[in-house]
Amino acid sequence: MMQNPLKNHLSDKAYQFLIKNNLLREKGIRDYHIRKRFNELKQDYPTNLIIEMLQDEYPYLQYETIRKIIYQKPERKPIDITSCFVL
Repeated sequence: MMQNPLKNHLSDKAYQFLIKNNLLREKGIRDYHIRKRFNELKQDYPTNLIIEMLQDEYPYLQYETIRKIIYQKPERKPIDITSCFVL
């Protein structure tokens, strides 16, 4: 089974549980790593060069796909306040 790439945020036991029950997507983990790597490199390199560097690391992704991953805003799901109240 895949090693836990989210050790800083999630225990190994919790990670294995989420993977086993299909509650965590590999694509989401990949996108997290791409954004993290971009943020690490943006202090030293221009954006277009970073995207090319990431494209070397993920050759199956197109330039535009990596750009969309980097600039994608996190989805915020609306909270259903009716489920917060106990009657």
